[in-house]
Amino acid sequence: MDVLILAAGYATRLYPLTLDIPKPLLDIGGKPILDHIIDKIKDKVDKVHVITNNKFYSHFLEWAKDKENVNIVNDQTLTNEDRLGAIGDIHYFIKKNNFDDELMVIAGDNLLGLDFDKFFRFFREKDSSILAIYDLIEKEKLANKFGVVELDDECKVIGFEEKPPQPKTSLTATACYMFKQKDVALLEKCVREQEKLDNTGDFIKFLASNSNVYGFVFDEVWYDIGSKEDLAKVRELKDCDL
Repeated sequence: MDVLILAAGYATRLYPLTLDIPKPLLDIGGKPILDHIIDKIKDKVDKVHVITNNKFYSHFLEWAKDKENVNIVNDQTLTNEDRLGAIGDIHYFIKKNNFDDELMVIAGDNLLGLDFDKFFRFFREKDSSILAIYDLIEKEKLANKFGVVELDDECKVIGFEEKPPQPKTSLTATACYMFKQKDVALLEKCVREQEKLDNTGDFIKFLASNSNVYGFVFDEVWYDIGSKEDLAKVRELKDCDL
């Protein structure tokens, strides 16, 4: 399986830190965020694709020059105003590479303590697309901030809301997905039929209505680095080796 790491955002909430360096290459515990992600999965995937924008394309090429099986994709955007968004970038990658296989997708600003061996086993057991889910325990913590997931007793996704003001559960999507080949093909249908697509949660909601999607709930650590405060908090941790 290949993995696509989403790294085409402009991280405006982290300015001025990210004016001249992309967020996934910010240092955490002595190495870039992206290296933490890849170190967790490099022995479990065939190839790593990192999709970025034209502004930071050269930064990622420099970062990847001594890495094996890493492909850098330029989505050709230049500003936050013309960015493609997560769904747009996945769609761009699939079309540009005529990609037609199973695919893992991970956001380039998430640090996951997820056990990927268990995650892969769950994927094979369910024989369906899956997403990694973290339980924040208190529903209020998700309000207006995270994608909220509803699961049935078999861990099948039966509901998904993007940043609702009144979350129905305390389960949040962590921007880590594994898609079956048939569902990768469905992305074209999703883009064609839906309007104003952006977050990967939009695709999960579409899939849940057209296919089976399951949620893998993990209880290790998870850090979503979306703000200066989030970044500072993670940098204060004594052990950043996830």
